[in-house]
Amino acid sequence: MTFHKIITSAANDEMKSLARLLDNARERRKQQLLVLEGLHLLQAALDAGLPLHAVYVNEAAQQHPEWLALQSRIDRAVPCSLVSTAVLAKVTALATPAEVLVLCPRPQGSAAQQEAAVLLDDVQDPGNMGTILRCAAAANVRQVYLSKGCVDVYSPKVLRAGMGAHFVLQIHEQADLVAELARWPGARLATHLEGSVSLYSEDLRGAVAFVFGNEGKGVSAPVLAACDRRVRIPMPGHAESLNVAMAATVCLFERVRQGESAAPGAT
Repeated sequence: MTFHKIITSAANDEMKSLARLLDNARERRKQQLLVLEGLHLLQAALDAGLPLHAVYVNEAAQQHPEWLALQSRIDRAVPCSLVSTAVLAKVTALATPAEVLVLCPRPQGSAAQQEAAVLLDDVQDPGNMGTILRCAAAANVRQVYLSKGCVDVYSPKVLRAGMGAHFVLQIHEQADLVAELARWPGARLATHLEGSVSLYSEDLRGAVAFVFGNEGKGVSAPVLAACDRRVRIPMPGHAESLNVAMAATVCLFERVRQGESAAPGAT
């Protein structure tokens, strides 16, 4: 590949802009841009057909086999720059700079007819958010609604934890969860310990909206009131509750299990 430019100074205007985007959620929203770090996210973006604005390649990764395989898939009109590892180390928060940093537009969620949805009420840990998105994508639940109090879903940490799930989901930011639940045509289930029934007693097939709450406070009272039922995951061992990402995984894959069990020919 012929690089458009070689960048050897952190004072470069593009590197300054990249650093601001990586560090500041407001800047990302203002510019409607996000930064992907690493070859896996680049591949996921290409697989999803996401347009790329710019690609910055770590000089140490020029001959990386995965980069060599991916570079032919990048439109020649997309500017690709070679950046010294030392410069990237000043731009990124990672201990070791990724092989590539990619600038691309922030995806816009669009409503679509789906049988299931995930609603997240003030989930604030980036690792939890990314894991839930990855789980939703794996369970084929494509609609995700995020309250205003959620962590920035396109932050570098959430993008890394999501492992490309962002690009196959319809993500709706700063959503009014109570209003979304009022419009939902099917069951509305919130994970909650009090006044709840076992998850495994519920029929999770068909149109189901799953609500998961904040790591410390759980689902807020107004959102909880907008739900039909409260469910809990039986825990016979010595634990008060599950991490929200683990709880989401159990719930979504119980739905998958029920669907598989009901499929023709299932035993």
